[in-house]
Amino acid sequence: MKIPTTLKHKPVIVSENYENVDGRYAYNTDAKGLSLGLAQWNDRGKVDISAKVWRYTGEKWSRQSEELPLHRVLDLAILVCRTKLHFREAYRYEKLYDTENPIIDRIGLQGDAMTVAVCTDNEKIDEDIKLFRQALSDDDELIGERLRTLSRILKEMGY
Repeated sequence: MKIPTTLKHKPVIVSENYENVDGRYAYNTDAKGLSLGLAQWNDRGKVDISAKVWRYTGEKWSRQSEELPLHRVLDLAILVCRTKLHFREAYRYEKLYDTENPIIDRIGLQGDAMTVAVCTDNEKIDEDIKLFRQALSDDDELIGERLRTLSRILKEMGY
């Protein structure tokens, strides 16, 4: 499906067949495309690049389409990777995390650090973390394929 070019986000690089590869939702998703382009929030004289997931309801482009600055996309990828790493060893803890220290990691970025932690403010964390671990495990093949691809491309780029 063709991504619209007349809306505020201006696509430059696109994946218009995303509905065919949208993880376990492939071939049955409203996420029809991905794009990197000029952000819809750009002001005169200021240009930011954003990533956008284009969602289509079957009748019109959805207002639930998401647009994120590129650094946030990468921060989410970092969060996913650090989370997967945590759950490799989470079985060591009775509640799948250290209840005395729920901070999993502090990852240095821009002179500060992004804190990765278990959300102990969630009153159902003991139940939810088990469900999360199971869902992460169920999607391991899908996530792993994407992480291997990302790793390969990062190596090609010299990272």
